[in-house]
Amino acid sequence: MESHMKITAIKPYIARVGVRNQLVVKVETDSGIYGWGESGLSYREKAVAGAIDHYAQFLLGQDPMRCGALWQEMYRSQYFEGGRVLTAAIAALDIAFHDIKGKALGVPVYQLLGGKQRDLVPAFATTSAEPGEAMIEQTVLLKEAGWNCVRFIAAGQENTERFEPRESIAVTAEWVTRARAEVGHAMTLGVEYHHRLSVAEAASFCQKMPSGTIDFIEEAIRDEAPTAYEALRQMTNVPFAIGEEFSSKWQFLPYVERDILQFCRIDICNVGGFTEAMKVAGLCEAHYIDLMPHNPLGPICTAASVHLGAAVANFSWLECRQSPAEQHWGFDNSTLFPGQIQMDGAFYVVPDAPGLGVDVNEAELQKMPFEYAEPPHLRRTDGSFTNW
Repeated sequence: MESHMKITAIKPYIARVGVRNQLVVKVETDSGIYGWGESGLSYREKAVAGAIDHYAQFLLGQDPMRCGALWQEMYRSQYFEGGRVLTAAIAALDIAFHDIKGKALGVPVYQLLGGKQRDLVPAFATTSAEPGEAMIEQTVLLKEAGWNCVRFIAAGQENTERFEPRESIAVTAEWVTRARAEVGHAMTLGVEYHHRLSVAEAASFCQKMPSGTIDFIEEAIRDEAPTAYEALRQMTNVPFAIGEEFSSKWQFLPYVERDILQFCRIDICNVGGFTEAMKVAGLCEAHYIDLMPHNPLGPICTAASVHLGAAVANFSWLECRQSPAEQHWGFDNSTLFPGQIQMDGAFYVVPDAPGLGVDVNEAELQKMPFEYAEPPHLRRTDGSFTNW
């Protein structure tokens, strides 16, 4: 039977939740069913909200059950196709459409993606302490709590004014090597470098540790040039975890086809929602690459990522920012999100409720202010700007 449901309102909200803003969007319909989505373009939320407003001009009155067709219309409806702002807007709306569709059909979203392939979605934890004794203590704590994959932040990651790459790699390599000796080889260990290194610096970092010390290095260099990552690939045997900032299947394509990445750090709230994420997952499956999704936002992003993780064959771990080592972010505010995905130790439990399985207290959300925020604008010792 053809659906006659119509979109009646699209409401983006930007609110300070914990230590950063979240951009969530509510899509309402004439049937009384509504859906929630989230955008992943942190620190530039107003740009995405503006794009959502543009899309709303032709989405109102359309059928949200036609997720794939609406994705194509949003992507193709302007001459300047794609780009992170537009795909982050498309992602938030696509996730909301899937939430609506699941609720309308009375099934969880993963059923719309082929059904679940796992009951639990494995998660990885991140140490909040920079390299040092506290980092090793947190790693041991996580191991004892049943976490088998831990990501370290690099020395200087939390700096607000100055960052020197060579100083960072020297300290980080030393302490990560000690951490491996402390916990043994049963745990998967990786290091996040947040795009802060050059090819030479990233290669030096990997070479400063015994082979097998880390199982992945994440976002070591910027992503604009796949050939730079290919050069780095030739200098180290450490697997790469790449892709959290990629905004389409086309951006992933050279990395997948040339076998540059080994863990796909897809962000469902940046790449274009479920419609695009499932296509990227298929590309990766053809090259034996597992998804390791980026999940630094709120409960809507987490829920969407869990449904994605439940439905695909090729999956490793989902990022978690609420492990025993990270209890200070406040992203999962339970007053604002009274219903959200639950954890069982180091696993997210795949929900059975229709749609995403997330409840939002809209009245509370409307009270929460937007606050302009900037990430640190880092400089090197010589005064030049460097990457945050």
